[in-house]
Amino acid sequence: MISNTTLIYCLLAASNLANAQSIDHWETAVKNTDQWSYFVGSSEPASLWMQPSFNANAWSEGQGGFGYDDADDNTTIGATSSVYIRKTFNLVDTAVIKYLILQADYDDAFVAYLNGIEIARNNIGTVGTPPTFDALATTFKEAQLYQGELPESYGFRPSNFRSFVKQGSNTLAIQIHNQSLTSSDMSSNFFLTLGISDNSTNYRSTPTWFLPPSLGGTLPLIIITTENSTEIQDDPKVIAQMGIVDNGSGNMNNLTDPYNGYNGTIGIEIRGASSQSFPKKNYGLETRNTDGSNNNVSLLGMPSENDWVLHGPYSDKSLLRNSLAYHMGTTTGKYTPRTRLCELYVNNDYRGVYMLTEKIKRDKNRVDIANLKPEDISGQELTGGYILQIDRDDESSNIDGWYSGSSPSKFYAYHDPKAEDLEEVQREYIKTYLTSFEGDMESTDYYWKYKSYVDAPSWIDYFLVSEMGKHIDAYKLSFYMHKKKSTNGGKLHFGPLWDFNLGFGNFNFVCSPEPEGWTYEFQGTCDNAHPFWVKKLTDIPEVSDQINCRWNQLRNGPLHTDSLMQYIDDRLTEMGDAPARNFERWDILGQYVWPNDYVGDTYEEEVTFLKNWLTTRLTWMDDNMLGECTITSIDNPEPTYKATSIFPNPAQNSFFLEINASRFDAGSIQIMNSVGSTVLEINAIKTLQKIDISTLAAGIYTVNVFANSQLLEAQKLSIY
Repeated sequence: MISNTTLIYCLLAASNLANAQSIDHWETAVKNTDQWSYFVGSSEPASLWMQPSFNANAWSEGQGGFGYDDADDNTTIGATSSVYIRKTFNLVDTAVIKYLILQADYDDAFVAYLNGIEIARNNIGTVGTPPTFDALATTFKEAQLYQGELPESYGFRPSNFRSFVKQGSNTLAIQIHNQSLTSSDMSSNFFLTLGISDNSTNYRSTPTWFLPPSLGGTLPLIIITTENSTEIQDDPKVIAQMGIVDNGSGNMNNLTDPYNGYNGTIGIEIRGASSQSFPKKNYGLETRNTDGSNNNVSLLGMPSENDWVLHGPYSDKSLLRNSLAYHMGTTTGKYTPRTRLCELYVNNDYRGVYMLTEKIKRDKNRVDIANLKPEDISGQELTGGYILQIDRDDESSNIDGWYSGSSPSKFYAYHDPKAEDLEEVQREYIKTYLTSFEGDMESTDYYWKYKSYVDAPSWIDYFLVSEMGKHIDAYKLSFYMHKKKSTNGGKLHFGPLWDFNLGFGNFNFVCSPEPEGWTYEFQGTCDNAHPFWVKKLTDIPEVSDQINCRWNQLRNGPLHTDSLMQYIDDRLTEMGDAPARNFERWDILGQYVWPNDYVGDTYEEEVTFLKNWLTTRLTWMDDNMLGECTITSIDNPEPTYKATSIFPNPAQNSFFLEINASRFDAGSIQIMNSVGSTVLEINAIKTLQKIDISTLAAGIYTVNVFANSQLLEAQKLSIY
């Protein structure tokens, strides 16, 4: 099992060596071929065998490595489940040591200690607990050096090793374990290499295979170390420490620098759906206080919060598609998650270029809607503060959301608050609202009814950016919307935008990835998964005309082709040589990664493809934009102001009556049957009320809404 290694050997370009994080040169203090004390594990060694104070005179001595004499060993030992080795060495001036690397080449598992402190292990046991002499490795693991490959590498910042590395005598102790007693091989070759900040030469030259590691770059560095080196999993979050090095725009950020962007506790887990199959994972994290409570902090200049996402582009080999799309969304003036590119290390393992971004949630600096509380179960307080998403049903609970009754049926998930944090009446309210919206969009006069539900400008901006990216998941997965309270308009707003990895020509299934064609028209052609109302809403003439006007406005400003090309170029400058390190870690250039349509041989080719695709897409949208930029009237236009909303309609046992509270403080209703008789009256209605109609027979009724004894509005109500 190989891990924690490849990262350290990301090459610095020759021009970058001068920036080597205040490291003048590298020297090796301990080599595999040194004389080591060793003990073959036929029984348990003394409990303090790894401590500097232990007297190893009774142990054997020999030249490393130790194994079964198979071309990568200098001292032959008999078949065993384990061997213990120790090496005492001298450090002349610890102040000039800026980085320390343990290089480990072994078969099949090891645990390493420096001055009695465990510093690394792989393929065996639990961190902090020394394996017994007869413990076996978890799996087979082959040594690398004899095959011409590089050994594993474990790097340490000064903040990691200053507390236990000593000026003068130090002891490196290692136990190596086999996978079985009948194994045909055992190997143990270990090195300790130092990054020195001055021109002193107190140690030895590095091995011929040693390549200076990249310890930083122009992007901020995020360094995460899980508690006990626990593997990060899908759920639940594991406890970790996170440090951020951010020395400002244009400055080098080095692993040897102090943590100045954050230094504290987090909870972290793997996130995503199809992306979980990639070796480069996406993570969700919470910044926490030491007691586990939320710690609202600003990260990389973004407003304070505690919920964050680390997105790791993998199939998107430009590394920029999400960053670009979120930038587009931000330029429309609608909230879109803020982003910062960075480089990520997890448990000393370099993970490549990532994008730190805000998690979608209710917050004054994120989705700025009301904070819906458990006590908000009636009146105007019930009408807003919901974030929903159309997505997959995770089937974890039958209250996580609901399937629409329309065709195709879509799953509406409660996003924030989550389903379990909503009261039943709150879940019922927002479900009823969306069901009523879909019902009215299925009616013959949907072209004016939509105004009762939809904030058109939010749809227009959401639509335009989604179409610019033409991603295969548009309108069907990670499709967010939120509803404001009736005191704040009370309508459904669309967004924030999310997840454009499979956009800008980066997919090869179901529908065409070419820059031509409308994504929203996938419905009924190559993809039958969009909500039916996406196309109907967009094709309403006055909506299409507003789309046209808004497009012209944005294209003459922040979404001009030159502006977007400049944004891409600025990000490339910001990343510097980070993409080269990323693709050293993830060697996928020139290879198909699901669901690539285009595969470039170099990073430059991937970026050129993105630019060319986007340029062509923008031109096509210019030439084929919907509507005309002169708002025209339509048949039976609805007034811009609608005093009341009734939903669901048709109704069975009850319906919600929502009144625009800005018009009056209270009102009353009168429900009349088809012959003009009053069958129900209710007074003192404020903003929103659930009306019980379980006693009424099926039929068509008129609902008269009064304010100050004056008829405000009359609406038809169907009861079934």
